[in-house]
Amino acid sequence: MKRVLVVDDSQVVRSVARKILEGLEFEIWEASDGQEALEICQRGLPDAVLLDWNMPVMSGIEFLRALRQMDGGDGPIVVFCTTETDMQHIQEALGAGANEYIMKPFDSDVVQSKFEQVGLL
Repeated sequence: MKRVLVVDDSQVVRSVARKILEGLEFEIWEASDGQEALEICQRGLPDAVLLDWNMPVMSGIEFLRALRQMDGGDGPIVVFCTTETDMQHIQEALGAGANEYIMKPFDSDVVQSKFEQVGLL
C-alpha cells in the first residue's frame, strides 16, 4: 500500500484528505506543519506528500526545499494543495521540486485526477 503524508495546519483539511485518500487505498500519515513533516520524512519517506503552503513553524515551501535537499530531488511525489493560486506561487513551488498543484477547496475527483497524472494511481 502506498503512503501519503498529508501536511496541513487545518485538522479539517487533513480529515477530508484522509477520507479521500483512504478511499483510493492509500495509507495516510499526517503532520500539522512543515517541521513535523520533515521529522516524519527523516524517519522514512512516504510515496507522496499532499502539502499546504501557509503553516506555522515551517511553511510548505520551506519544507519542500528541505525535503528535496535531504532526498536529492529523488524522493516522494509532492502535490501542493493550497489557496495560493497566483502564477508566482505555482512557479516557485514547481521550481522548488513540487510535481503538481491543487487549488483549495478540492474534492475527490480533483485529487484522484492529479494523483493519476503523477503516476500514483
